Amino acid sequence: MKRLLIASMLIAIVLLTACGSRAQVAVDPQFIEEGYAPEAPMPVGAPVEMEKAADSAYIGNAVPPAQQDRLVIQNADYTLVVADPKAKMDQMTALAQTLGGFVVSANLYQTYSPNGNQVPEGSIVIRVPANKLEEALKQVKADVVEIRNETRSGQDVTQEYVDLESRLKNLQAAEIQLTRIMEDANRTEDVMSVFNQLVYYREQIELVKGQMQYYEQSANFSAISARLIAEESIQPLQVGGWKPQGVVRDAVQSLINFLQNFVDFLIWAVIYYLPTLLLIGLVIVLPIWLVYLAIRAIRRRSKKNKAEAPPEPPAPAK
Repeated sequence: MKRLLIASMLIAIVLLTACGSRAQVAVDPQFIEEGYAPEAPMPVGAPVEMEKAADSAYIGNAVPPAQQDRLVIQNADYTLVVADPKAKMDQMTALAQTLGGFVVSANLYQTYSPNGNQVPEGSIVIRVPANKLEEALKQVKADVVEIRNETRSGQDVTQEYVDLESRLKNLQAAEIQLTRIMEDANRTEDVMSVFNQLVYYREQIELVKGQMQYYEQSANFSAISARLIAEESIQPLQVGGWKPQGVVRDAVQSLINFLQNFVDFLIWAVIYYLPTLLLIGLVIVLPIWLVYLAIRAIRRRSKKNKAEAPPEPPAPAK
């Protein structure tokens, strides 16, 4: 019993040490809907590597990212104005099937145009092989009225995948060790104790395989999301030939033109007209003002002299 407990503790310590820096990755619910849930995962790794791990109970490290192919998840997102959203959805569905991909989701619903008419609008998500992404995007953008939004994104998950590989090897090595211990156990309680640990590690192995499969499928199949807007829904509102939004646009444009002209006038007044008037005042008005002041001073002095002059003596009587 002691030997079994010691062996189990050693295995747990090794796993905790080796997996301390592993990446925790959640499985995308989208892939569960597509049938890629880890309920029946595909084996990861070559059989030779599995036999080597089983023979030597080797707890190894995965291949460094620089020595293996990169895993990059590429996606594209579009907002497209089309003549017929339903026809475009059918076209993208056929495109995915032709290229070896599949439709993740498709939704067609009704909305209203500015005129109050009911028009269709839709959204669709498809996945195509990553090596055919450019070809698929070229066909998606063909025959559209307008591309309102185009977003391309890429996520390198190589390091996360390598961490999962390392964790998987450690879990498989622990499974082998526990299996051997259970085979050597004689007491029922010992067998049950080791069996419970085996159940836990096998669950972890299945989860890691599912996460690895998710990364592989995401890298192999790129997602293309598109929102499809009917051309009719973006047509201007028109009532009996009168377009209210046109009048509003013209009024706004006239206001902008007035503000531009007013600001231009203020700039000219401060930079050109005001300095020009000041210069004219200095050259012409100032000399005239000085002459006026001189004449007024002369007149005042003349009046003052007359007032201060002594009166003339009276003429002698004859």
